[in-house]
Amino acid sequence: MKKRFNLDTIKNFIWARLTGVFKWLYPGIGIKRWIGLGIFGFILVVVGSNYLRDEEFWFIKSLDAVVVVSGIIILILGIKRIIRSFLAAFLPSSKDVELVDILYHRSQIGRGPRVVVIGGGTGLSVLLSGLKEYTSNITAIVTVADDGGSSGRLRQQFDMLPPGDIRNCLVALADTSGLMRELFQFRFESGSELAGHNFGNLFITAMTRLTGDFEKAIKETSKVLALRGEVIPSTLGKVALVAKHKDGSSTIGENKIPKAHKPIESVHLEPADSQATPEAIRAIEQAQLIVLGPGSLYTSVIPNLLIEEISDALAKSSAAKVYVCNAMSQPGETDNFSASDHIKALVSHANARVLDRCIINTGEISSEVLKRYAKQNSYPVTGDIKNIEKMGYQVIGSDIIITDGVIRHDPKKLAKIILGIIEEVN
Repeated sequence: MKKRFNLDTIKNFIWARLTGVFKWLYPGIGIKRWIGLGIFGFILVVVGSNYLRDEEFWFIKSLDAVVVVSGIIILILGIKRIIRSFLAAFLPSSKDVELVDILYHRSQIGRGPRVVVIGGGTGLSVLLSGLKEYTSNITAIVTVADDGGSSGRLRQQFDMLPPGDIRNCLVALADTSGLMRELFQFRFESGSELAGHNFGNLFITAMTRLTGDFEKAIKETSKVLALRGEVIPSTLGKVALVAKHKDGSSTIGENKIPKAHKPIESVHLEPADSQATPEAIRAIEQAQLIVLGPGSLYTSVIPNLLIEEISDALAKSSAAKVYVCNAMSQPGETDNFSASDHIKALVSHANARVLDRCIINTGEISSEVLKRYAKQNSYPVTGDIKNIEKMGYQVIGSDIIITDGVIRHDPKKLAKIILGIIEEVN
């Protein structure tokens, strides 16, 4: 009886495998013709090779050689089209791109340097969109102190970490179609209970509820967006950012700090003993290059450094560490700040060794754009290079700004400068 059971099991196994093979011949898959073409090419190569070996007359051998060469070309074409069919199924955006280009690009960025970027907000996502074209070994360590807008509402209603800055970084590193990226950034208009919410924020919230874990929700969302890299929250603790102003007053809440319009003396997290995520520390330890910013100084970049484990790991790291200074001051946060003032604030909240270089913009911005920003009390950050060098930091000045309605860093130029630092160090 036992022998019969084993025999039946083997038969069922073989039949299941054969059924799986025959499924490739189902109509509509679009692969049978290419399998047939490949088989035809293989037959031509085999037949032509046999006759080529046996024939004595040169003109018949020439004909056989043509058959063999034709068979090889047809076989290669068939294999190429089969692989393209697979790529079209898993990478829809690759239909109009040469297979060799896809494989070469994936191979190149897969061997790219290990880069860690620390911050939050839209500034960080701009940099990530440029870096992902050169390497897929990117880790974005993102603040979770946000408590305004859609993120703040979801944080309060569902007792979860804010998804907004995480979402921006996920979209920036996404390797999916433009439509999918637009979908995750889609904001519902007024007139409904969803007004002001981003679809991406709601997606991460739903994934968190489904998996029961915010960190796991980010990883699952990363799979949906086919990320070139990874996004990690700096802490999984539910932290609040608190600013102490120079007049002695305090403001609680990342969203409220700039609105207070008071000079900031320092900021801190509550609770103060928040633990860093182990993945963030591991990424810093393995990094070849670490980038701070760009982004809001006190509300996007510094909150990550307030986690003692992160600032300690940065100080101990032997990687090149560069700070990308903002091009414009931020009202209520960095009014009248020079580039050296930004760096002083960074190191005073962490450690003097959290950076060794600074990238500042030296390009000119049109007067029309500056007038528009001046109405919002935002002005160009003075690039006081000598003061920065006196502090012991190397300065890299370049024209890295583009203005397409708003002033922002050029992701391509910035990425090239940053990756050039690795070549310089090595």
